[in-house]
Amino acid sequence: MIQLKGITKSFGRQQVLKGIGLTVEKGEVVVILGPSGSGKTTLLRCINYLEKPGGGEIRIGDCRVDCRAASKKDIRELRKRTAMVFQQYNLFRHKTALENVMEGLVVVQKVPKEEARARSVQLLEKVGLGAKLDAYPSQLSGGQQQRVGIARALALNPEVILFDEPTSALDPELVGEVLAVIRKIAKEGITMIIVTHEMGFAQDVANHVIFMDEGVVVEEGRPNEIFTSPKEERTKQFLKRFTPEGVYSI
Repeated sequence: MIQLKGITKSFGRQQVLKGIGLTVEKGEVVVILGPSGSGKTTLLRCINYLEKPGGGEIRIGDCRVDCRAASKKDIRELRKRTAMVFQQYNLFRHKTALENVMEGLVVVQKVPKEEARARSVQLLEKVGLGAKLDAYPSQLSGGQQQRVGIARALALNPEVILFDEPTSALDPELVGEVLAVIRKIAKEGITMIIVTHEMGFAQDVANHVIFMDEGVVVEEGRPNEIFTSPKEERTKQFLKRFTPEGVYSI
């Protein structure tokens, strides 16, 4: 289980997170929605200390961290239990798809190279890239690079995978291939927290939906509750900007 209590974060005088609380059960897929600037990505980055929270408590499994007094050991423990899939892929440009997936296994988890290679090949095949093992990021489409990123996250066998708008940097025709891979791994019971603007995808894949605005959780519930009968006026206003098919309208 993942539990956040009273998570705060400020950048200078601007308070971006204002005491966020969130519980994610094992195997659950939680989708976080909200307008730009609402604090969604910051919250995700605070979970694994890519951003240092100002206060609150983070629990992942049996690892509990007081954010005001987190030691380097605490932060290492949190990061061992999480994996992040970024908007901009964050692949090593000088390494092949296979080497990118192997990197965390060999360098961080000290897995023997042959074992790491076998697992990485298996995962790249799983995300549909078995024929691209030796391709460099510059030789891959955006969708393919993001699928390498997903395979890299899976390789670490984390307790939770954090997805930060995984399709936002993709051309529209490439979005579907990435969402299909995420749907596939969601069905395997992997715990995930996903920040996304893909409303149709959110309705389809989520067990629980969080709507954030101005650094607070405005409303949360099951997808059918949030998308068909939201209680809060701010949630209603936000969802009106999306078509029934889940496409954002300007």
